[in-house]
Amino acid sequence: MSNASRRPATDRPYLVFSDVDETLITVKSMFDFLHYQLVRRHGVGGEEEYERIMAAVRRRADGGTPRADINRFYYGHYADESVETIGRLAEDWFAERTASGRGFYIESTREALTAHRAGGATVVLVSGSFPPLLEPLAREVGADTLLCTRPLVADGRYTGEVGTPVIGAGKGAAVLRMLQSRPDVDPRDCWAYGDHVSDLPMLELVGHPVAVGKDEELRKRLAGRVKGVTA
Repeated sequence: MSNASRRPATDRPYLVFSDVDETLITVKSMFDFLHYQLVRRHGVGGEEEYERIMAAVRRRADGGTPRADINRFYYGHYADESVETIGRLAEDWFAERTASGRGFYIESTREALTAHRAGGATVVLVSGSFPPLLEPLAREVGADTLLCTRPLVADGRYTGEVGTPVIGAGKGAAVLRMLQSRPDVDPRDCWAYGDHVSDLPMLELVGHPVAVGKDEELRKRLAGRVKGVTA
């Protein structure tokens, strides 16, 4: 990632929005955690359950099911799970994944966010993943706010349903609401980091969009922007 993508563009207050999976970290957190917790709790049976779920996810994706609907399908598998239990497992997952030498972070993005924070920016993580996985990550990188998919809870248990998935257009809507809540901030001063064309609704709202990784369609779409940066 170039120094240009790390250098604050202004002395005025600004926001930095970052996607998480394959932008800030190297894994898809939802599915990596799903595998972790199923195998830890159920051994071979958990591995088999994970493969069954992932096969269903692939069928839906190959059939053109919208990513937001796949997000809802994923969270349906947490119906009746204890929020407390999933929270403990998520903390263990995070601790294991961030152990020395495991290559959990995409360091160029992490370093960029650190530099933005040092420059006074407000850092916001934006993800279709959910709070148990994102909260320890936010603490680690010093993010101020989470915009994410939030599974519904009743009596301390997940219902299997969610509100609005923060994916694609949902990401754009969540970021736009935050920008509108900060009249002191000019969106043209703000930055956003993403790795997939589905991040465009977020990236197109700021003056400094950054493409992380090798998504050629994303890079092509951002190439026409005067201030677009790739990494």
